[in-house]
Amino acid sequence: MNTTTNPKQPPRRMLLAAMGVLLAVLLLGAGGFMWLAGGGTGGNAVGIGGPFTLEDGSGKPVTDRDFRGKYMLVYFGYTFCPDVCPTTLSAVADAMDKLGPDAARIRPLFITVDPRRDTPPVVKKFAAAFGPEITGLTGTPEQIARVAKEYRVYYAEHRTGPGPDDYSMDHSSVLYLMDPKGAFLAPVRADETGDEIAASLRKLMG
Repeated sequence: MNTTTNPKQPPRRMLLAAMGVLLAVLLLGAGGFMWLAGGGTGGNAVGIGGPFTLEDGSGKPVTDRDFRGKYMLVYFGYTFCPDVCPTTLSAVADAMDKLGPDAARIRPLFITVDPRRDTPPVVKKFAAAFGPEITGLTGTPEQIARVAKEYRVYYAEHRTGPGPDDYSMDHSSVLYLMDPKGAFLAPVRADETGDEIAASLRKLMG
């Protein structure tokens, strides 16, 4: 059997490295790496974040300016999400507990990408299930599309059957840490444990 290596073939370790990078991109989702593109709006050099107007669980209008003076930890998902969203919000709630007094400096926000089903009462109940410190926000489809664009978030409806509610939502899964002035500070991995998220937040907030 001929075992001679073809000099034109890339080394095995290079192939494995390339596969690893591709896997990381797929796992974190499209939104996880889009800040690398630069540009953007709202004075943000990396193009993540910007002004928004949404509704809280009571149907009250809420804007990004309502959170000035606090770090915002923003997560996009939906209440019918079977696993990723509940797991992430549970970890966020755990991280807030681990942070102790420093938790008062942060406002975690859950913004739905499924506004048709996620009405204000629905997002209020969903967010409250994880802790009082998490604020659920929704809005019109146009408002959600606008804020998702500001944060470079990917989301799309995935049909699972013929009924009106037979669908799930594909979406990127990243936690966005915004500084007290509303500017993008850094991404936080959404697949980390509460301890890991708390450690990342402590380091990023200084």
